[in-house]
Amino acid sequence: MTLSVLRCAKVALKPLAISISISAVFSSIAIAQTTVDQTLEPVLVTAARSAQKASDVLVDHVVITEEEIRESGQTSLVDLLQTKRSVEVKRNGGAGSDSEVYIRGGNGKQTILLIDGVRSVSSTSGTATWSAIPLSQIERVEIVMGPLGSLYGADAVSGVIQIFTKKGSGAPRAAFSAGAGTYGEQVVTAGISGSVEGEHRVRYSINAAHEKAEGFSSRSIGKDVNPDDDGYSKRSMSGQFSWELAKGHEVGASFLNSQNDGEYDATKFPLYNSRVISNVDTYAVYSRNQITDAWSSLVQLSRSESKQEQYESAKPELNNSKQDQLSWQNDIKLGTDLLQVLLERREETVFNTTQAKQNRSRSNNSLALAYQLYRGDHLGSASVRYDNSSVYGSNVTGSLGYGYHLSKALRLSGSVGTSFRAPTYNDLYYVPNFGNPDVKPEKGKNTEIGIYYDDGHSDFSVAYYHNKITDLIEVQKPCADATLGTSCSSNVNKALLKGVSLSAGTRIADFRLYSTLDWQDPRDLTNNSLIARRARYHGTLGVSHAMGAFKSGVDIIYSGYRFDGSKQTKQLGGYALLNLHASYDLSNDWQLFGRWNNALDKQYELAQGYQTAGSNIFVGVRYGFK
Repeated sequence: MTLSVLRCAKVALKPLAISISISAVFSSIAIAQTTVDQTLEPVLVTAARSAQKASDVLVDHVVITEEEIRESGQTSLVDLLQTKRSVEVKRNGGAGSDSEVYIRGGNGKQTILLIDGVRSVSSTSGTATWSAIPLSQIERVEIVMGPLGSLYGADAVSGVIQIFTKKGSGAPRAAFSAGAGTYGEQVVTAGISGSVEGEHRVRYSINAAHEKAEGFSSRSIGKDVNPDDDGYSKRSMSGQFSWELAKGHEVGASFLNSQNDGEYDATKFPLYNSRVISNVDTYAVYSRNQITDAWSSLVQLSRSESKQEQYESAKPELNNSKQDQLSWQNDIKLGTDLLQVLLERREETVFNTTQAKQNRSRSNNSLALAYQLYRGDHLGSASVRYDNSSVYGSNVTGSLGYGYHLSKALRLSGSVGTSFRAPTYNDLYYVPNFGNPDVKPEKGKNTEIGIYYDDGHSDFSVAYYHNKITDLIEVQKPCADATLGTSCSSNVNKALLKGVSLSAGTRIADFRLYSTLDWQDPRDLTNNSLIARRARYHGTLGVSHAMGAFKSGVDIIYSGYRFDGSKQTKQLGGYALLNLHASYDLSNDWQLFGRWNNALDKQYELAQGYQTAGSNIFVGVRYGFK
């Protein structure tokens, strides 16, 4: 082991030890607490496709509120997600560069991204375009861990992340923010929202943003690397509109449009400035109707588009996909219980330079049933879903969950669930030496158990999960079918994603202390090796303080070593990052804010050969933030 690796390990292990110690202290504080201070309990939508009190949600989850987003001072969604429990990220350079989000050791193709209920993903790569998602348009984020295939269908193997864009209510309100920082970063946002009350209430919200940065060289400096700065520019707009036709009957629409123009290094002396222009667009119209006192209906028609233009010459490579979805969800109250019936149809269409014309579309029809049981301190859930694809056939997924309230603040819960990851267009048809039209979906089976405590003053959680993936799609070389080329996608691997996720927090006077730790073993069972770019442990440790108009916070983000490839010959060292943030309310409407990421200027990698941001500062002012 080299001295540099030892130094990285030493740096990472210190906050790890502190995190474990503080978690233990927080837990003892929380258990000793006997009063319930929180009267307004948070509500989640993603875990059950319907509103649930957080204390009734049977699966592990994390919620990022509007206030938390604002106080963090972050301008990048990927940077914000990196601080959350059970989440790891990969990034090929700075903000605006190709990025991927991993939950519980799974890969980016095993996580669904929803934007206001609309699935956002590239049908060719199977991953979301995270670098193009604007944090400035987001009001709330829900991260639900574990398989949700019986509710959302394909690809919900390790989790679902749902983003909710900003909504309007109350008197008309204008909002504005502007800021600048290191690497030439500049961000400007503006929006207006509100509602018109009365018999036919109208709610509206529209927001826009522009951001850019000169950046830094995305690749580690070397003889074959262009040392120029790789910046980005992003423009985005979102909107939410609804009209109450009558009491219990509402129609509405939402949209998000974002374009990210990100530079990267391709060769030392390029004829063109290599770049990828990525567009993420989602549109939805819906009708929500309370048909009877016990029966509510939600019909939604949506479209999601992912477009990429990759320039390494005057003629770009195109990688575009479109998904249209029609869903009809029926929620039927049966006493204190809830029965859900869901019908969905999704159609996908792709166009790229490596796609055969005869294989550019596919469709999927789905039927799902779910039941939520509430019997005093006992909670239960059961769901089953049937998906039938025009390309890869039918799949059935299901889940069972049970929870018990030992007290109003303390709950035990456990669940089992199955999932599948659909082969992407690249898996099936990419040429040459990759696509295999005979490849089958991956299959997952997860078991987990957890204990959760939250009295409104202190909280802690411990969750153990065991998710076995079979028929894992990987590149086989040489390919068993020589007609497909020298290599091809094949169902040759299996993996086991298991681990323990811990979190704890408490309030002491004006201070909020919090800590998380994920201890995991995401392993490729075919060769008994750690899955690439996944650490054995990672977590956060932080404290925030509020005193009148001034708020501040300190976060430590840490991770153990990872391997960049499946052969485990390229090791990425562990790291610990110190982030600071603060804000000051100048008045009820105006606020100064700032953040200092990687304050100790730690050099580390999230992908072999790609640089990450050093010490960087961002300061700004916002109006209409309350």
